[in-house]
Amino acid sequence: MTDVADSGFHVEVLNSKHDRSRFDCGVEVLNRYLRVQTGQDARKNMAAAFVLLSADESIAGYYTLSATAVRLAELPEEVTRKLPRYPLVPATLLGRLAVDRRHRGRGYGRFLLADALYRSLRSEIASFAVIVDAKDDGARQFYERESFLPLPQQPMKLFLPMASIEELFQ
Repeated sequence: MTDVADSGFHVEVLNSKHDRSRFDCGVEVLNRYLRVQTGQDARKNMAAAFVLLSADESIAGYYTLSATAVRLAELPEEVTRKLPRYPLVPATLLGRLAVDRRHRGRGYGRFLLADALYRSLRSEIASFAVIVDAKDDGARQFYERESFLPLPQQPMKLFLPMASIEELFQ
């Protein structure tokens, strides 16, 4: 695994100077989202996109964060015992995460996930957990290896409580 910090790679908020045209993660819907939709979503405050830039400033990967909520009844009982009985629990949605094909196998997906979790933890907006919707079994397994837990009735929707995230960064 490459040490991202020592490789000249860095993460920043996506902006108009970033060349999105060369990004190719192998999943057309994720490529198209980066190229076409991210700017619109940012302007409308629907999602914030963050990009991993290589030393030559090309996009090696990206992820999005936005506010969401999860119904209390969707969470496992062992988790809800300690929560107030609000019908909805505030959360942060990690909506998309993708790494360019040219940069696969170097740990950049894990690095992007860690960056997203850290930003979510640092936010001043209350959030019980980070939520992800895994697009396939491979994505679900990736998140499960990173300690995300599936929602009982929706195994492709996973969560990681902020308390667990806080422990990761202590």
